[in-house]
Amino acid sequence: MNQFEYASPTTKEQVVALLGATWGEVEVLAGGTDLLSLMKDYVATPKRVVNLKGIKELSGMRVARDGSGRIGALVTLDQLIEGLGKAHPALSQAASGVTSPQIRNMGTVGGDLCQRPRCWYYRAGFGLLARNEAGQALVPNGDNRYHAILGNDGPSYFVNPSSFAPALIALQAKIQIFGPKGAREVAAGEFFVRPATEKDREYALQPNEIVTGVTLPRAVGQQSATYEVRQREALDWPLATASVALRLDGARKVSEARIVLGHVAPIPWIAAAAAASLIGKPLTEETAAAAGKLAVAGANALSHNGYKIQLASVAVKRALLQAAA
Repeated sequence: MNQFEYASPTTKEQVVALLGATWGEVEVLAGGTDLLSLMKDYVATPKRVVNLKGIKELSGMRVARDGSGRIGALVTLDQLIEGLGKAHPALSQAASGVTSPQIRNMGTVGGDLCQRPRCWYYRAGFGLLARNEAGQALVPNGDNRYHAILGNDGPSYFVNPSSFAPALIALQAKIQIFGPKGAREVAAGEFFVRPATEKDREYALQPNEIVTGVTLPRAVGQQSATYEVRQREALDWPLATASVALRLDGARKVSEARIVLGHVAPIPWIAAAAAASLIGKPLTEETAAAAGKLAVAGANALSHNGYKIQLASVAVKRALLQAAA
């Protein structure tokens, strides 16, 4: 990898002062499970790397019995699973889906939210939007087996790689951010964006801002679940996921529902129409299956990834039934 400066500040204010004005000049290091691979492949070539692990306030988590609480950006996946207990099953199940003990021990919540796309064109050096020297998109007619089936009208065709994003959006969590202007909070559903140019990133951060944590709302009476479809049980990224959050009334009918798909679009995909279709109905095999089909009604398969439509539909159905159970 290229030579770089290394800084290890102890406050978030010091971090912000060390960050660059444009993306790529400086990268932040949390668990390092993604960044170091990018640097070794020369996909990321920062002039400076800023280590966050010395900032105590980014570590630790607290979750009350009602589900409300805060998760620090440096909390590892193992710590998250242990600290959540029975609160927010959708988030616990998403974390448990990462089967590598090494990744769970080193990977962090903030790193998961800010990891770069796993698109092999991007990782091979063809850029975030995967174009050739003539400016033509490589994905639509290339090897797109694992690319987007929703929100893929361009110029982004990769899928959002975050394990936690769909669950956090379904749970109505908020992402805490710190920058030169101080602290701010963004709803998890607004944190992820589709980049329009090579110079953009996939999240609503500025180059001189960092994620400091996640806040969770109360979850009393809420039932949630995450269901993932994987090609293999060993460490791998899912082909499709669905995270759901429900509330059932006294007659066991759905009074509130949120459905979010993962690994099928450049951003976590909120299936609002599918969720709305459940309101006032009992959650059965039939209503769950209908919601699953509605969640992918707008899907647009590329040349080699049409199979993901069925997988995503089934993931929604099974997540709903799992949450209701």
